[in-house]
Amino acid sequence: QVQLVESGGGLVQAGGSLRLSCAASGRTFSSLNMGWFRQAPGKEREFVAAIRWTGGNTYYADSVKGRFTISRDNAKNTVYLQMNSLKPEDTAVYFCAATYRPLGRGPSDYDYWGRGTQVTVSS
Repeated sequence: QVQLVESGGGLVQAGGSLRLSCAASGRTFSSLNMGWFRQAPGKEREFVAAIRWTGGNTYYADSVKGRFTISRDNAKNTVYLQMNSLKPEDTAVYFCAATYRPLGRGPSDYDYWGRGTQVTVSS
């Protein structure tokens, strides 16, 4: 089993920045492919970003490309999501997800999930 705990959410003004962290425990973190998803009220959970276990490949939703950066520190068993130039439409609960299967962009591609952290961007 893998346990994931997100942190770093909060309230920020439009144009501001936040850095989310996701701490993993339970199994070999360095072999996990990791992703971030978000879910706004009344909407489906959507892909935000993903990073391969090697750290050498990253993927982003078009809506966040150029503003968000995903990274990982295998020594700390942690994956990060640096969010810059935040917009009100980025407001959502952000979830960390993990899988040992090949990396994907759908929620069903991931096997382990955190409980989420709220990000609210005011205009």
